[in-house]
Amino acid sequence: MPWWGWIILGAVLLGSELMVIDAAFYLVFLGIAAAITGLAVLLGIVMEPWLQWMMFGSLSLITMFTFRGRVYDKIRGNVADYAEGPVGQMLRLESDLAAGTQFRQEFRGSTWMVINRGTADITAGTEVPITEVSGLNLIVQNTPQQSKKE
Repeated sequence: MPWWGWIILGAVLLGSELMVIDAAFYLVFLGIAAAITGLAVLLGIVMEPWLQWMMFGSLSLITMFTFRGRVYDKIRGNVADYAEGPVGQMLRLESDLAAGTQFRQEFRGSTWMVINRGTADITAGTEVPITEVSGLNLIVQNTPQQSKKE
């Protein structure tokens, strides 16, 4: 392939990753490998087509395995420790909540609808775990240990 073909292939791969497709940064390194191969052909380092493809494949694998994880974590941020919401946190109820009923309560700076999906009534001041979040609805239910505390 001529040098400009490699450069165009590299630009298309880079552009498609950055503008159109979210391929988890794989196409970026394929594009970089194609551009490096094109520059090598332009400088006359690699001449045979099979050797160009071998160089492209080798550079792709080397750059992906060496740099992709680190670059992807820096760009996207490693958010493995981040909890997706309040599920599992404890909520202290401001008023009584009968089984199957709901009321509005402040939590984390927003007003939420708290819904009791349990079979037992929950008295005001009781801390209950948030079992589910649906929109701005916090789903709670009383556990047997919490009922014994009251």
